[in-house]
Amino acid sequence: MATKKVSYNEAVTEIEEILSQIENNELDVDELAEKVKRVSVLLKMCKDKLHKTNEQVEQILDEMDK
Repeated sequence: MATKKVSYNEAVTEIEEILSQIENNELDVDELAEKVKRVSVLLKMCKDKLHKTNEQVEQILDEMDK
């Protein structure tokens, strides 16, 4: 399965949709493992983007102080 580049907002939206499906018991056991794996990939991507953005903001603020 090819990984499509998704934005942070798209990832959060997809995570929310999957969590809603889980909470509402809309997934069977076969789908559940796949969806949990997808959420873990999306969460890692979001964490990486937040970390990178934080580093960029800190760098900009440091440059402004100089």
